[in-house]
Amino acid sequence: MPRPLIGITTYVEESTRYGVWDLPTSLVPSGYHHLVQAAGGAAVLLPPDDPGSAAEVLSRVDGLVVAGGPDVDPVHYGAARDPRTGAPATVRDHWELALIAAALDAELPLLGICRGMQALNVALGGTLVQHIDGHVDTPGAMSWHPVRPVPGTRYAALVPEEAQVPTYHHQAVERLGSGLVVSAHATDGTVEAIELPDPARWVLGVQWHPERDTDTRVMSSLIEAASVRSAVPVA
Repeated sequence: MPRPLIGITTYVEESTRYGVWDLPTSLVPSGYHHLVQAAGGAAVLLPPDDPGSAAEVLSRVDGLVVAGGPDVDPVHYGAARDPRTGAPATVRDHWELALIAAALDAELPLLGICRGMQALNVALGGTLVQHIDGHVDTPGAMSWHPVRPVPGTRYAALVPEEAQVPTYHHQAVERLGSGLVVSAHATDGTVEAIELPDPARWVLGVQWHPERDTDTRVMSSLIEAASVRSAVPVA
């Protein structure tokens, strides 16, 4: 049976240097596709497109990973911009929020990573804390801290112990989106994972960066759910 195909959203950069070139690019750190492949999936990158085409694009894949990146524009959750919030990533915001909505409608397995978790929360009507301290020690370098699973959640079933995770963020979930539950916390109480509790749907967001770690348990579970989906004949 072919490996399930997992779509990964991309960063959008106006200026990227490689070789003699300096060009606009859509890219993603290789850790994302390496993690998908290590967990048994095949990866395809999803650059921004017309938000109206999100459902059509997702009809070609078996699962979705919404990658990390810049802050979600607070306009999407009805908040005034904090001075410490990053510049808007308008094209990416509209595309990824459309992808999340389409994935939820199609019951497509979905994993949000860092920004992706925050976008999932916003897509379901939640809000964000626009700045917290203590989760970035050195610019450009991951920090590591423990996260504690919430018993009875999907995440706790996958990772039942307190785990050290790589993290790099200054925003966090504030009010939960509709239907979501918290499935892990940092020791300071910061929400570190959220999920939809419906056992028939695989929807999980993690605030840390599993693509910078060797633990494949979360991604392997996404791949397993995507494998089941890909094996179902299309009517």
